[in-house]
Amino acid sequence: MVHFSTLDILLILLYFSAVLFIGFRTARRKKDSTDEYLLAGRTLTLPMFVATLVSTWYGGILGVGEYSYRYGISNWVVFGVPYYFFALVFALTLAKKARATNLFSIPDKLYAAYDTKTSLLGAALTFVLISPAPYVLMLGILVQLMFGLNLTLSVILSSAAALVYLYSGGFRSDVYTNALEFILMFLGFAVIVPFSYLKFGGFDFLQHHLPPLHLTWNGGNSLQFVIVWFFIAMWTLIDPAFHQRCYAAKDGTTAKRGILFSIPFWFVFDFMTSTAGLYARASLPNLSQPVFAYPMLAEITLPSVAKGLFYIGMLATIMSSLSSLTFIGGGTIGNDIIGRILLQEKTEIRAAAITVWTKIGLIITALLAIVLALEIPSVVKLWYVIGTSVIPGLLVPLIASYFPRFHIPAPFAFAAMALGWLTSTVWLIAGQCNGGAYPLSLEPMYPGLLLSLVCWGMGKFKVQSSKLKVQ
Repeated sequence: MVHFSTLDILLILLYFSAVLFIGFRTARRKKDSTDEYLLAGRTLTLPMFVATLVSTWYGGILGVGEYSYRYGISNWVVFGVPYYFFALVFALTLAKKARATNLFSIPDKLYAAYDTKTSLLGAALTFVLISPAPYVLMLGILVQLMFGLNLTLSVILSSAAALVYLYSGGFRSDVYTNALEFILMFLGFAVIVPFSYLKFGGFDFLQHHLPPLHLTWNGGNSLQFVIVWFFIAMWTLIDPAFHQRCYAAKDGTTAKRGILFSIPFWFVFDFMTSTAGLYARASLPNLSQPVFAYPMLAEITLPSVAKGLFYIGMLATIMSSLSSLTFIGGGTIGNDIIGRILLQEKTEIRAAAITVWTKIGLIITALLAIVLALEIPSVVKLWYVIGTSVIPGLLVPLIASYFPRFHIPAPFAFAAMALGWLTSTVWLIAGQCNGGAYPLSLEPMYPGLLLSLVCWGMGKFKVQSSKLKVQ
């Protein structure tokens, strides 16, 4: 339990009130259409695109604190550099293509490129990939720490706070609350870094109080461990939030520039979070729960008001991702599963039904995230398990769908998706059952990606053979 002044508590309550006010206020402006509810009418301007993408893509703040406390600047290597690279790749190769499709989601793209079966499997994997469970867990942990509630109640209350305005306001409410949270997340960490410097000193203090490996690029981890996180960073290329925001941008140029402009913001924020993590490790060397690295650093560093602002920054960082991923989960159920199975005709009745089912999907997504968060109470482990199992299934078929020269027939795309996902998942389970020792000492993602690529190669061979026969 941490200690807050009356002003700190008032600031935190003001933050929650502001989020709810903006969310519900924005909901009153929406029009009744699927385009509006799911994509804010495809009208995102460059500033709003940058604000919502930057804030949504950086919700794992307690996990970042935990990792940087354990492994130092390796946090930047693992959770920073590879994501900048793949964000750049996305901007240069996929952003305009995604916007040009005028679709709603990744499963929509799989349906257009392949068939219903591949689209439905893609929807199921997308639903797992965007699970807000890590963010539900982080927000619950933070609420538990602040108010002394048990974790289950904290997780439930936190999920409800992120859900209520999405239900009525849809994507537009999500975007406008993200814009506020974008400002507050930077403000929070812009407070704690200078205060830490003033209290403890600069690099000399860190150098003398950190374990030597904390200032190395790998933090003492194996090369294979670091490399697998680079593969997990390919998550960016299939990240539903990236695709959703490109679909919602007013045009392809806005989508491309928005991602390019977001990268420097992530770089600056990573600098602040990594620096705060180093100060936490140097000043609090015996933390039993490193997930509390940032809150405990604030406890010994920040005065009243500054502490309230820092906690608001952490809350905003988490809630921006939690609300966005919960909404994508609802859309996946409403548009990509129910809409694909039961609502085939493109009519006004279908559009209204998709909105209704998306709202039901929001509740389902939140409930499943609560269960998963309570079953796997480790943020980094949740990221690892989800990314390792799902990315090998989605990556190859989705990327191939955007480039005609890489396109393969639907049966091969389905096989690549199914085998990539199943292989990595089985490999992961086998390793967990064997105390973390994976078969052949290979990380689960590698065999899954390999099999998916083999299926893609067979599909390309089939296409080339057919062309030769025609000639």
